[in-house]
Amino acid sequence: MRRKKRLRKKLRVGEFKELGFLVRFEFAQDLPAEKCNELLDDFLSKAIEANGLLFGGGGYGDSWEGLVILDATRGSVTEEDREKVNSWFQGQTQVKSFDVGPLIDAWYGS
Repeated sequence: MRRKKRLRKKLRVGEFKELGFLVRFEFAQDLPAEKCNELLDDFLSKAIEANGLLFGGGGYGDSWEGLVILDATRGSVTEEDREKVNSWFQGQTQVKSFDVGPLIDAWYGS
């Protein structure tokens, strides 16, 4: 059964599907809490907000993870957005490891 266009839009499926991507990262183990906070602030301001994105997630101590979506009422992130976030991580020497996942359905997962 095919859903009506209005319902597809409301449910964000079909042509109205919105994409996001998962991000996981871990700070270097010997990094003081103050430096972790500075690096997290830098991530949010330079990799996320500067590119018109939102990050929803969290972490504890050295490990963080969350979903990155577009900062708009509707819409999807792009492969270019994903690459910008990935590039930011590649330039960070105080990040022990990171994973910027592929584009996925932001509402219903992969």
